[in-house]
Amino acid sequence: MIVEQTLASLGMRLPAQSSPVANYVPAVRVGDLVFVSGHGPWDDGTTAMRGRVGAELTIDDGYQVARNVALNCLASVRTVLGDLDKIRRFVKVFGMVNCTEAFRDHPKVMNGCSDLLIEIFGSAGKHARSAVGMQSLPCGIPVEIEMILEVN
Repeated sequence: MIVEQTLASLGMRLPAQSSPVANYVPAVRVGDLVFVSGHGPWDDGTTAMRGRVGAELTIDDGYQVARNVALNCLASVRTVLGDLDKIRRFVKVFGMVNCTEAFRDHPKVMNGCSDLLIEIFGSAGKHARSAVGMQSLPCGIPVEIEMILEVN
C-alpha cells in the first residue's frame, strides 16, 4: 500500500471506479501487462468537467483534467490488480484532447497526466506517450486517456 500512502501524502485519493459508458471493461490484464480503456474525468460517478480546450477551457484547465483522468485510470488498475504496488512501470499513455481546430498545445495538457504519474511512481511513472487533438469526445469530456502498464 505504499502507492496509496504516497497519494495520501500528496493530498490525493483515488475516486470510485467509474462504470463504463458502453460495452467494454475499464481494464484488462494479459500476462504482465494491463491495458486500460479510455477514461474520462469522472468524480465518483459524475462527469467532473465538460468542454473544449482552447474554447471553454484553458491549457491549465486541461492539465488539471488530465490529472483527474490519470487518477481514474489508476482506480481501474487497482480494481484489476487489487494493489497499485504491483505496478512495475508505465509503458504507454495515449491522450486525446477535445479541442478547437486551432489548438496546438496538446502535450501541455497531457503533461497533467505524465507529471502526476512521475510524482506518484517516480522513474517507474515515465512512459512513452502520444497526445492528439480530437474534434469531440464522449459526453463532451475535455480529455480521454488510455494506458498500458507492466505489472508484477
